[in-house]
Amino acid sequence: MKFKHIFSLLALGFLFSCSKDFLDETPVDFIAAENAFKTYDDFNLSIAGLHDKVRDEFYSIDGNFPFDYTYGTDIVFDGQPDARRWTPYTAVMQPSGGNRVPETHWRALYKIVSESNMAISRLGDVELTPVQERNIEGRARFFRALAYRTLVYLYGGVPISLEEIKEPKYDFVRATKKEVLEQCILDLTFASNNLPGITQVKDGEIHALAAAHLLAEVYIANGEPKKAILAATKVIDDPNTDLMTRRFGSRATENGRDVYWDLFRGKNQNRTSGNTESLYVIQYETDVPGGAMISTTKDGGFYMERHHGPNIGSLRVGGVNPFLYPVSDYTGGRGIGWAISTKHFSNTIWVSDFTNDMRNANHNFVRVFTYNNPQFPLYYGKTISTENPPAGITVPGRNFYAYQTKGTTPGEHPDNLYIDKTRGLLNANAGATYADQYMFRLAETYLLRAEAYMNDNQQGLAAADINVVRARANAKPVAEANVNIDYILDERMRELGVEEKRRLTLMRLGLLYNRVTRFNSYYKEIQEFHNLWPIPFVEIERNTGAVLDQNPGYVN
Repeated sequence: MKFKHIFSLLALGFLFSCSKDFLDETPVDFIAAENAFKTYDDFNLSIAGLHDKVRDEFYSIDGNFPFDYTYGTDIVFDGQPDARRWTPYTAVMQPSGGNRVPETHWRALYKIVSESNMAISRLGDVELTPVQERNIEGRARFFRALAYRTLVYLYGGVPISLEEIKEPKYDFVRATKKEVLEQCILDLTFASNNLPGITQVKDGEIHALAAAHLLAEVYIANGEPKKAILAATKVIDDPNTDLMTRRFGSRATENGRDVYWDLFRGKNQNRTSGNTESLYVIQYETDVPGGAMISTTKDGGFYMERHHGPNIGSLRVGGVNPFLYPVSDYTGGRGIGWAISTKHFSNTIWVSDFTNDMRNANHNFVRVFTYNNPQFPLYYGKTISTENPPAGITVPGRNFYAYQTKGTTPGEHPDNLYIDKTRGLLNANAGATYADQYMFRLAETYLLRAEAYMNDNQQGLAAADINVVRARANAKPVAEANVNIDYILDERMRELGVEEKRRLTLMRLGLLYNRVTRFNSYYKEIQEFHNLWPIPFVEIERNTGAVLDQNPGYVN
């Protein structure tokens, strides 16, 4: 025992007598912060990592968290409350505990900020050409602005950090909402002025027009409609952008379809398909080494089909189920009926132009379903409609409701998901939406500019922009006198539907409570203070060097 104590003392003496450098680890055969940024290619890898983090936050992480941008709004409600996170509303909107919705998104968005800051801060340590440096800084600042724009809409004013943080920091304070928006404007202005044009980048890469589109939105949020108009006009007037008005792409020869249908078919989202409407597209490659989606394991996918497709396999008509399930057709793939369309989304907003508007055609917004199970010849080949359902069937209900086919990929599931491809039968691994996804497209830019014109008291020009979008859809034009924020929000529903991050739009406008209480009584517990999310208590608690104030209405 005596020798053991002596050995321990000697060891401690050895450690304390050594210089600090002895303990420093020098990375040689692995990537670390010290050696990660040495070349232009290294920086591009960092930007690729930011793409991945954005895709996770808005489309992939956990298969469920991205739908926090959809549930609890005016567009859908929860079909299975015990499985989904947004029922009851008050239980979700808590600073701590529960299913950690506010905490999860806070951390993911600040991770995007952190990695953007790291790339920007390291630029001075490496010799790059001026073009290379502007390209890296522009893309990193775009992603930082995208994260802060999302944070400020969700939480209000949040701490701003613009430098790489190399040591623990415990004294963050909240900036004002305006200060956060102003920082976003600075970053997006730099990006829109310094990034290459839309024709100079690969599919999915960030370019000047993507930054200008987001800049227009942030200018609106900051109460600067004239500047928003200029930013949106830069995108709209670019000779390389235009709304798609003719059939195109992978399924353009199908009869009885339209250009709106084409926009959401496989391989049609990027400019390489001839799509001049796409501005920023989230990339998915299925079952490809290095790709984002693995069909056999349900890893990495965007599960809009699973959420938004009805659970048609559980529907009973006359005591039997006349539907095969899951099937790669208009019955919704392997939908399980979690994100049920509200009546406002599926019916009310279409009343004035129900039959003409191509966005409401049955192949785009399914209301009429064809029985496809030959075991029941009494029904086989006949149809059932959500507008006039048989007795005993509730609409909307988890098993039967109108839904958008853009949320699934009818006839286009990966080959290894088919049990019987001749009949379209799928296995249990289906449920993702096997297509690239629009983050921004030009139709939204028109609607953003219309909102800015309206805010600038230019109602005629606002109506004109809306009518460009409506004309493409063969919908009746809106009169100038009828343009208001409710009309624009309804038009965004008609045009963007479940592709929109609806929560961000409503919280940007401070209208979440207003719209939910009017159009989605399912979330009856919602309170006005829910127009902002709570600051996660874990962040308040660990911030020991300063006070991180909680949003009004919440108790830590």
